[in-house]
Amino acid sequence: MLFRPCIDLHDGKVKQIVGSTLTDNVAIAPVTNFETDRPSSYYAALYRDDGLRGGHVIMLGPGNEAAAREALAAYPGGLQVGGGITAESAASFIDAGASHVIVTSYVFSEGTIQWKRLGLLEKTVGRGRLVLDLSCRKSENSYIVACDGWQTPTSVTLTKKIMEDLAGHCDEFLVHAVEVEGKRQGVDRELVRLLAAWSPITVTYAGGVRSLPDLEVVRRAGQGKVDVTVGSALDIFGGTLSYRKVVKWGKINQ
Repeated sequence: MLFRPCIDLHDGKVKQIVGSTLTDNVAIAPVTNFETDRPSSYYAALYRDDGLRGGHVIMLGPGNEAAAREALAAYPGGLQVGGGITAESAASFIDAGASHVIVTSYVFSEGTIQWKRLGLLEKTVGRGRLVLDLSCRKSENSYIVACDGWQTPTSVTLTKKIMEDLAGHCDEFLVHAVEVEGKRQGVDRELVRLLAAWSPITVTYAGGVRSLPDLEVVRRAGQGKVDVTVGSALDIFGGTLSYRKVVKWGKINQ
């Protein structure tokens, strides 16, 4: 398994926010755990120098494209980018230095999977450069894929078959546990267990990690097959979990 770093962008700045508080209503600000005036390239260069590959640059809403491209330029080939990506824009981000594009709402639209759009994306950038974001909300005994900044639940229930079907069209999955994302309240162990059991391709879990023991929970529940990303808990984002210790932990467990 790998530790995947992240750079979350909101209003053109690097931030860490509580994912479930995102909304299209500009009058309602999301709950923000961290904000900095340091440019996105600062974090991209940090990850580059530490040899961390496959990190995620996530554009949370409009006004973040310039900052995303700045990060990609600082670490060409080392970062993935997502947030509002379409078949029309995907290639431009690959040309800007992204190793992969991460897609959610373009494919999960009108409450279901838009297979024609997925095929167009695959044709545009290639399966090997495409990551599908299957971020989900818990609903009774299942997990429902959510889109539109995790605000809108779809009719797509996360299952082994769905993951197998989608895996034929992408290189990796990224899965945020929306209820715990950004809250530093511990990981969704059951979701991690299911990802390990169901995903036939590389999958990264995000949400709730607050400590090294939480990373061990992901490692054990994921049987070493589920990569993990950590955001607001890290000291580089205003938290108390040592970034250096997490990097070291990741090197030991890769």
